[in-house]
Amino acid sequence: MKMTKVIISFSFPFLYLLLLLSPCVRANPLVPALYVFGDSLLDSGNNNFLPTMAKANFFPYGSNFAGETATGRFTNGRTVADFIAEFLGLPYSPPFMSIEGPRSVTGVNYASGSCGILPETGKFFGKCLNLKEQIDLFERTVSRELPNNLENPTLLFEHLSKSIYLVSIGSNDYINNYLQTNLYDTSERYQPDPYAQLLIDTLSQLLERLYKLGARKIVIFEVGPVGCIPSVSKTHPHKGFCNEESNQFVSYFNKRLATMAKDLTSRLRSSTFVIGHTNSGGYDVINNPTKHGLTDGSNPCCTTWKNETSACIPDLEPCKDPNKHVFWDAFHLTETVYSIVASRCVRDKTMCTPMSIQELVKM
Repeated sequence: MKMTKVIISFSFPFLYLLLLLSPCVRANPLVPALYVFGDSLLDSGNNNFLPTMAKANFFPYGSNFAGETATGRFTNGRTVADFIAEFLGLPYSPPFMSIEGPRSVTGVNYASGSCGILPETGKFFGKCLNLKEQIDLFERTVSRELPNNLENPTLLFEHLSKSIYLVSIGSNDYINNYLQTNLYDTSERYQPDPYAQLLIDTLSQLLERLYKLGARKIVIFEVGPVGCIPSVSKTHPHKGFCNEESNQFVSYFNKRLATMAKDLTSRLRSSTFVIGHTNSGGYDVINNPTKHGLTDGSNPCCTTWKNETSACIPDLEPCKDPNKHVFWDAFHLTETVYSIVASRCVRDKTMCTPMSIQELVKM
């Protein structure tokens, strides 16, 4: 059922961010394409076409997207990948699973909600595309589809080497695996430190494969402070604002992630691996929302199942001011927060290191 349009008022900081990253498809984009890999933080609709409970193709998801369309994005509007596409002057990367006929040459989105680095992660929701499967699909794009538009190997190599690749993966390996002790025995088999190393070893191998397929400019986002998201903070006993034990688990992964990126950059010729520091940045936004023009850093904007600890309930009106909330549902952030992350990563090399996306484009 179509619901009444949500009317919101925008604060100055949000308007400023929208001006910085306003929708614009340029005749001459800054890079040939944007390829997107990851989980529900970047999924633009792949799960719509998979037999899974992890879907966002219903209202109120997408209630602030163009045309109030529930595209399958797990938020009220655009994701970090969408904002970065706008900066690059590219159309939004379409979900791989939705494309029929000729494939897009300006990028593809392979991200899949509930999945992770490990193949078993998130499987209790149903089918999703883990990172290996996403790279399998990218290999198909490179070997079968791009050659139809790029006439020779030189043009294909140039296209791939100049494009930008976004990777946001690993959150579900904690939320939908390690912390799900009633469904997985992972925490019994691995202490937090060795588990983080397992994830990093697997991720490193997969990223090296992405490089061998032609990727050179790769941005990898840290796993955020999972102990602060409502699905964890409201269900796990803790002192203070967040479940810091869960945040500590994730910190073992993020510390190794930075080392891994430096190692790959040094070993793989002409490659640049950039780390997006979304953990510390996200922690600051959640714990100090007013500093960023927000008011609520702990409660979902939409009405969720399980008393503010799960996904949005279909067809219920969300809060009237999503631009003032950090969280859209119990797992995901609002468009406003994604715009903050994207804007900083585009321009601030303390957020995305060792260089911003703006600098990465010029390499």
